[in-house]
Amino acid sequence: MSANTLPPPSPARADTVTKEADLLPVAVLGAGAVGCYYAGRLARAGLPVTLIARGDAVATLRTRGLVIESGGHTETVHLEVADTPAAVASAALVLVCVKSSDTPQAARALAPHLRADALVVNLQNGVTNGDELLAGLSQQVVPAAVYVATVLAGPGHVQHHGGGALAIGSPRGRPVSSERIDAIARLFSRAGIPVTPNEDIRAVLWGKLVVNCVYNALSAITQDDYGTLIASDPIRQVMRQVIDEAIAIARAQGIDLGADVHARVMGVAGMMPRQRSSTAQDVARRRATEIDHLNGHLVREGERLGIATPVNRTLHALVRKIEDSYLNPAG
Repeated sequence: MSANTLPPPSPARADTVTKEADLLPVAVLGAGAVGCYYAGRLARAGLPVTLIARGDAVATLRTRGLVIESGGHTETVHLEVADTPAAVASAALVLVCVKSSDTPQAARALAPHLRADALVVNLQNGVTNGDELLAGLSQQVVPAAVYVATVLAGPGHVQHHGGGALAIGSPRGRPVSSERIDAIARLFSRAGIPVTPNEDIRAVLWGKLVVNCVYNALSAITQDDYGTLIASDPIRQVMRQVIDEAIAIARAQGIDLGADVHARVMGVAGMMPRQRSSTAQDVARRRATEIDHLNGHLVREGERLGIATPVNRTLHALVRKIEDSYLNPAG
């Protein structure tokens, strides 16, 4: 889920070292809503893109193409489709769009095939995926915060409800040059995708984490969209408590979420009132969720830091109970 909760973009920096062509071709690992949306936008702009999918999506994408509904219009985009991570072998830029729980496995699958100079960008929820990719890969990894509202209506069929901006930055452990970061931004701009380079990507990722913790679990439990959630006074109170707990944990780690974090997070519902969270979509499809990497992450960090997180703990427990009811049914 998402919406642009970023500060205004930094002024563009002049750069002639890394060109957009140096980042081509592109491979996208994961044909969920996010992977399909960004692969489709890049391919629609005429860029060479291979979408790595699995299951029913492979045949559907190959025969029919990728269907994107956005702004009241429906279009079909044709692009290269592969069913194996080995397809990244020629890619200069690899977008990882798998579920957070699949990140270590994705790193193991990609490692034997990636070019030594490939640049990996993770378009995922949570704040630990970039570190997990860095641990499993020798290539440079660019963490990204994704601000898009999308729903997978079926294999290779994505509905876009709003947003689309990205924030990217260099990780502390294995720095990426500003020239390569800026080249990514320019490449995506050719597809009409706004990308903001940010010097403190850790704080940006935490800001996105708070948005996810506020909306994902509540939308999953109620199966309501954001507009319906925000219209309820009791739900708004719960949302504010989720934010307060996140602020306390972030502050203890030296992360400043900004004085206007409450207004920014609560304002997301107005930007995409029809959106249901990715966690709600997973529950509706009886699939594993990412809740352990969202509210569950705040719970674990709170335990580590000695900070109570009763609201996040309750939301995490409720979603896990729902998830367990269909993944691990009794008897």
